[in-house]
Amino acid sequence: MGVALRGYLAAAQALPLLAPALMRRRLARGKEDPARWREKLGAATAPRPDGPLIWLHAVGLGEVLALRGLIGEMAAQAPEAAFLVTSTARSSARVMAANLPPRTRHQFLPLDAPQYVARFLDHWRPCLSVWAEQEIWPAAVVAAHARGIPLALINARITAESHARRARVRRVYADLLARFALVSAQDPGTAERLGDLGARQVVVGGSLKPAAPPLAVEAADLAMVQAALAGRAVWAAASTHPGDEAEALAAAAALPDRLLILIPRDIGRADALAADLAARGLPHVRRSKGALPGPDTRVWLADSYGELGLWYRLATAALVGGGFDAIGGHNPWEPAALGAAILHGPDVRNFATDYARLSQAEAARALAPGELATALRDPGLCAMATRARALVEAARGSLHPLARDLLALADLP
Repeated sequence: MGVALRGYLAAAQALPLLAPALMRRRLARGKEDPARWREKLGAATAPRPDGPLIWLHAVGLGEVLALRGLIGEMAAQAPEAAFLVTSTARSSARVMAANLPPRTRHQFLPLDAPQYVARFLDHWRPCLSVWAEQEIWPAAVVAAHARGIPLALINARITAESHARRARVRRVYADLLARFALVSAQDPGTAERLGDLGARQVVVGGSLKPAAPPLAVEAADLAMVQAALAGRAVWAAASTHPGDEAEALAAAAALPDRLLILIPRDIGRADALAADLAARGLPHVRRSKGALPGPDTRVWLADSYGELGLWYRLATAALVGGGFDAIGGHNPWEPAALGAAILHGPDVRNFATDYARLSQAEAARALAPGELATALRDPGLCAMATRARALVEAARGSLHPLARDLLALADLP
């Protein structure tokens, strides 16, 4: 073990002196789950299932949801295995609870202190540790490796900017990445950057997001809303930021015969959005108030959390947010899986490979400012949505080799 990594682990030993007070402050601000915050101190709130357990970690909501297809494929190949998914964000736990694959449970990842990690591993005793996308925590990786738990990094994506930051502590990353038995990158650029940081034999496996199952929905909610909206033309603007909303509301004003479902990325902005809708003279209702749209409603403000599975099932087309702001875009595969045509702004750098794939198949459309209303009138959107859904189906069939290789690390069939 290198000097830099030993220094990190030594410093992390002091974290328990500060962590309980820090967690209580976060709890008071609503940033932690009152029933589960102790999971971040390594204290489990669920029993360990019998048999082999595979532990997968992803940092946030999108990354966690992307694991579901892979878990389903591993479960099919190894019926005796159970799965533990960890994440760090409170929002990921709420949404994952409604989308858990069979034989899967969720916990929060403990803070990266050796004491907390040891408590976590003592309870769960995984036979494999799988880390997704960018985040790997040194104390957890070192502890798992020391116990002989095989490590894999999958769905990895590192931008040039992220690589530059990590390169400043190259020795730490080289020390950690050398412990991974399998490293799979989303794209060749990431593979090259991981190799530069010290990873060995990186394979390019593509993104897991296209292969994720459709987001879940409450059947009773769907039936009730479909009945209320019968005969209405519905479209959505999802995971929006201010630039996306400006485009969406201008299109809503130009399309009086259609209902816009507006789904802000940050529902804390809902009051300001409602005020903007009123100022524009756009009749609207709010999901949080429990009202359903009436015949004259132009915008349904979806100021609730974790209901994208409902909204995408209602919409024939979706503007996926993040493209009209300096955000880099958001996940296009969730609407694709549910049959909504994908529209997006020009800035999709965080999903460049995904959108390039969709564009090549004529399965998504990039828009310049002011083009949204015209695009929504295009009768070719239905065919575009069908092509996107075909890409999703093909991606699900590609999970078998990765699942097989991961299970082999754990000596599972």
